[in-house]
Amino acid sequence: MLSVSIVVPVYNEVENIPRLYQALLDVLPLLGREYEIIFVDDGSQDGSLAALRDLAEADENVKVLEFRHNFGQTAAMAAGIQAATCDVVVTLDADLQNDPADIPRMLAKVDEGYDVVHGWRKNRQDAFVSRKLPSRIANWLIARVTRFSVHDLGCTLKAMRREVAQELELYGEMHRFIPILAHCRGARCTEIETNHHPRRFGKSKYGISRTVRVLLDLITVKYLVQYLVSPMKLFGTLGLISLAVGAVSGTATVAMKLVQQVDMTGNPLLLLTVLSIMLGAQFLVLGMLGELGARIYFVARRMPPYAIRERINFDVERPVLPMSRPGMESVRRVA
Repeated sequence: MLSVSIVVPVYNEVENIPRLYQALLDVLPLLGREYEIIFVDDGSQDGSLAALRDLAEADENVKVLEFRHNFGQTAAMAAGIQAATCDVVVTLDADLQNDPADIPRMLAKVDEGYDVVHGWRKNRQDAFVSRKLPSRIANWLIARVTRFSVHDLGCTLKAMRREVAQELELYGEMHRFIPILAHCRGARCTEIETNHHPRRFGKSKYGISRTVRVLLDLITVKYLVQYLVSPMKLFGTLGLISLAVGAVSGTATVAMKLVQQVDMTGNPLLLLTVLSIMLGAQFLVLGMLGELGARIYFVARRMPPYAIRERINFDVERPVLPMSRPGMESVRRVA
């Protein structure tokens, strides 16, 4: 049986902490799996940290990470995932809106062979204008841009194999894009309907104000998913389009001068030609710099641009070797 790490970001949830802990105890011991509960205090100022310390003293399965100040939900989730030691990482909110009773069904999906199982709050218990409507619009837009079919990327309740979760780099508001980032790394993802309860204590830390940040992160995710390995595909295409526009407008400018005796200096097509050629050259240079940056990125992290699901008949796990530089032997023979 796969062991389970529960990761819970906490920010000013002192009333909810004992109730969430009890709800987890109603579920986890019955799974027949080893488990740990990792609470990440994200700079709480309402006594949440003291409550977490009390739980850790009373239960050795409870672990607490304390941030120096409020770094945000994504940072807290990333810290908890990196600290996890069990086979499967389950993330959920501390506000009691996610239901721990859904964890066994998510783990059953992982046991079937899925790498990431994310929740769908089909009957979401939140305010329509400030929470549900922006979420629906964002999920629709994200699905269209990334071509990843999902109903509810905003649901924190997820179950992931640890090796998949710890490969992901989370920053900004990237925690909501975990299924997309994992899918890009070749993970098998699925979605199940989960329960969602209205908030009973405290107040929501998030609202419509973070929509802009999510949209900006969507642009970043689109770039990471499609163009991180080869940025020239994006910038080179834009550069060639700009150069083509410049060539067409330049030809039209010369033709108008020769045929119709139109003054070139006052012809707006001449300005378009110059602008398009300059933009085209800049895009091509950006593409080359992006290619160089991508190679430095992978070499510096000693991470190849691929992911291996399983190793068969390998007695010893070999460390990842740096990618070969041009002129070096690119294929290494393994004894």
